Amino acid sequence: MMAQRNGDAGTAEGERRKADAHALLEARREVYVRRGRRALLLTMLAGDGRASADDVSAAAELPADLDPRCLGSVPGRLAYDRITRADGFTRSTRPECHARWIQVWALADRAAAERWLADHPDLPDPADEDQGEAAQGILFPLHPTNDTGAAVAAAAPVVEQ
Repeated sequence: MMAQRNGDAGTAEGERRKADAHALLEARREVYVRRGRRALLLTMLAGDGRASADDVSAAAELPADLDPRCLGSVPGRLAYDRITRADGFTRSTRPECHARWIQVWALADRAAAERWLADHPDLPDPADEDQGEAAQGILFPLHPTNDTGAAVAAAAPVVEQ
């Protein structure tokens, strides 16, 4: 038996969940999301005005232990601000993506892209000293009973049982 589709309600819920996940990624992986956005815009400005996740992946250096899916939140804000716009699809050239279809983004406002880059400089690596507001938080909340060490458990919120 095939599951019934929820139609517009299911689509709306899916969009809400995606927005929540992207907001979390943006907040907790700010350095890498910003670098991805900068890479996307710089690729567009230096080339034919188009770029994809493959371009972002090639330009953004992520630590080996960081899930590259955090870069999924890169294009949304730029499109919402009308700096970029969706411009079709292409097949990914990254082997780990198995030639899946990915969105191509086009530059919609060159002056806005240049302003965005000027207003959003690169941030220091999270491991650098004196990060200030660039410090990266943990991605998901910790539970104090997790076996992650006394320092991490002490920093986690207390859960009443």
